[in-house]
Amino acid sequence: MISANRATTVNKTDGLPLPKRYWAILATALGVGMSVIDGTIANVALPTIARDLGTEPSVTIWVVNAYQLAITISLLSFSSLGDIYGYRRIYLSGIAVFSVTSLICALSDSFWTLTAARIMQGFGAAAITSVNTALLRIIYPKKFLGRGMGINALVVAVSIAAGPTIASAILSLGSWHWLFAINVPFGIAALVIGISHLPGNPVKVYGRRFDKVSCLMNALTFGLLIFSLEGIAHKQSVVLVIGGIVALGIIGYFFVRRQLRQRFPLLPVDLMRIPIFSLSIGTSISSFTAQMLAMISLPFFLQNTLGRSDVATGLLLTPWPLATMIMAPTAGRLVEKIHPGILGGIGMGIFATGLFLLATLPVHPTDMDIIWRLFVCGAGFGLFQTPNNSTIISSAPTNRSGGASGMLGTARLLGQTLGATLVAMIFNLMPSNSTHACLYLATGFAVIAAIVSCLRISQPRPLKGTECQESSATDLQKRKSSG
Repeated sequence: MISANRATTVNKTDGLPLPKRYWAILATALGVGMSVIDGTIANVALPTIARDLGTEPSVTIWVVNAYQLAITISLLSFSSLGDIYGYRRIYLSGIAVFSVTSLICALSDSFWTLTAARIMQGFGAAAITSVNTALLRIIYPKKFLGRGMGINALVVAVSIAAGPTIASAILSLGSWHWLFAINVPFGIAALVIGISHLPGNPVKVYGRRFDKVSCLMNALTFGLLIFSLEGIAHKQSVVLVIGGIVALGIIGYFFVRRQLRQRFPLLPVDLMRIPIFSLSIGTSISSFTAQMLAMISLPFFLQNTLGRSDVATGLLLTPWPLATMIMAPTAGRLVEKIHPGILGGIGMGIFATGLFLLATLPVHPTDMDIIWRLFVCGAGFGLFQTPNNSTIISSAPTNRSGGASGMLGTARLLGQTLGATLVAMIFNLMPSNSTHACLYLATGFAVIAAIVSCLRISQPRPLKGTECQESSATDLQKRKSSG
């Protein structure tokens, strides 16, 4: 009776009133922006960090990989904790952890200290990312939810692409340590604003407990997946790699089997039975793999092959986020009239074209040769990202927003981690022509993403608001009952 009364009271509230909503949006944008930017901001400085700390380029990439791996293995667990204990609490805890560990990164004087701090920073970022979209469903009124998703997609897309540009500006004034120190004041601001203005969960599922076994199995599954990929990339012992793959198969099998029996699965396999949801997740993984292949390999090419400074490298990469900033809001409006499968296919087609053009640069390219090709990449990715993210969230029932948010973040981070791992693998296998190989492979992943996106055209467009919730819930129940 108590839970019913609470739910009824909350359901009468449709989003936050103004201007409180603006402050809540700012709190989420600051947190998500910092966590996403830190996934790419160190890319430009990797050659400098390698020289400063005396490590090889293929080893230094772990500064990026450690961060991405920590997020990937823990994001779904934090998403589940958000459903149980409140999105606001998990989000603010993530901001606090992220800020403290950013300071530790800034004070690091060795590769291992920096890597360990990056792992902890990744856990903080996972807590932030896991519940961000779920918070948006509370912050915005239902009729404006699409705008919220568009703003969030814009923040994520621009943050990913803007990392090199921001890094360039910071490196022009100080050492690479400031790449992490800059997070501290922004983290404090996000924490203060969030404590004052972020809402709590509108509905709490009573009697639900955190599944610790699934949490462990989730971490082992994704951890073994990355371990196996890294083992292949760095030419580790064949026995060790095969052992990791076998362990991955066994643990992964029992993990998925356990999730199929859960009422509230940590890994939302039930949502994957919605065709447009699963296709959108697959498209997201492929697109971010392609983006990471380019964003990590290009700085090495620009600095080591073309002789550009780290500051010039960041400036040359600036057209990518600028193009994304232009196209992402436009895509948010277009998706109201055009099927997201069509928009995504066109966007990824443009993205693949830009990547191929980068791979076929002249031997001695001018700055303009590089700039306009990067602009094409950013425009294509911006046209794709907003409709794709909106489709993932809107195709899931409202009461499964936590799971959908977790899967959206997991798809992005899995793609980024896979892309970073593939860069390390290619750098080891083809040290003389590695960047071009990375760009050709990125083109292939973008083409795959375009094809998968076009497959969604046969699926009905996600509905909006309450109608979406009821339709998705009914469809999900039918799929469950049909086995």
